[in-house]
Amino acid sequence: MKLLRTLLVGLAMAGALFGAAVPASAGPDVNVSSGLTAKGPGLAVHGYDVVAYFTDGQPTVGRAKFSTVHNDATYRFASRANLEAFEDNPEAYLPQYGGFCAYGVAVGAKFDGDPQLWEIVDGKLYLNLNEEIQAIWEKDVPGYVEDANDHWKNIADKTPEELS
Repeated sequence: MKLLRTLLVGLAMAGALFGAAVPASAGPDVNVSSGLTAKGPGLAVHGYDVVAYFTDGQPTVGRAKFSTVHNDATYRFASRANLEAFEDNPEAYLPQYGGFCAYGVAVGAKFDGDPQLWEIVDGKLYLNLNEEIQAIWEKDVPGYVEDANDHWKNIADKTPEELS
């Protein structure tokens, strides 16, 4: 099992090197990609509407005209109603582990979270790096959530590079 986990972490790290978000302005606890301007807040969840996962049950690309900055990251929404719902209660919609890959956090790493690979568990949004990692994560969601919660306490304030 340990060898399998080591191989999976290596695979995920390789994928992260080619598709990882580059932190831009937000703290290390939020996964952002280079965003609006070179000096502006980075774009969280690759510009996808975090409220739409809960209301529409699917990933939906947000629009720049419905944007807000939260925790030094820019969040976009598909509608004014979704923007207002987020502004009223951001904690209800924010992806767990700052939008980093849930499985990656479960093994003590930070990899990019793909907005197309998601699941809501107990009212919380989780993202994963790729389809292979998503399939592994789905085999023991409660166990991986527990592991990720334990690891997040120690890695939330570290950059992905510090964990490599």
